[in-house]
Amino acid sequence: LVARLSGEQRDRIDEVLAVIGLQENRNQLAGSLSHGQKQWLEIGMLLMQNPKLLLVDEPVAGMTHQEMDRTAELLTSLAGDHSVVVVEHDMDFVRSIARKVTVLHQGSVLAEGSMDEVQNDPRVAEVYLGE
Repeated sequence: LVARLSGEQRDRIDEVLAVIGLQENRNQLAGSLSHGQKQWLEIGMLLMQNPKLLLVDEPVAGMTHQEMDRTAELLTSLAGDHSVVVVEHDMDFVRSIARKVTVLHQGSVLAEGSMDEVQNDPRVAEVYLGE
């Protein structure tokens, strides 16, 4: 199926492609993008809907370090205009982006605060590190 886009729609697509850093890949098939680029494209698809809240589940799983750095930059830049909630197990990545960290255990909040506060919480160490 082919549909004609309005000038406004084309402008919005260009704007989102610039935000996610895929302007140069505009005419490339999604299947030929790298794993990281596909993740950014998914974020772009969300942005096209003008959300107030972005919920992103394990956005850096399987990414190279360079892609992880770019994803951190992207999510941090989006936090200015959107609420961004990230579910992630890579603590180095979380440290690079998080203002506030919430640790869940068996469906309940175990700890909440800065990364340092959460990492130094003895309950977190007991549950996740077996200490």
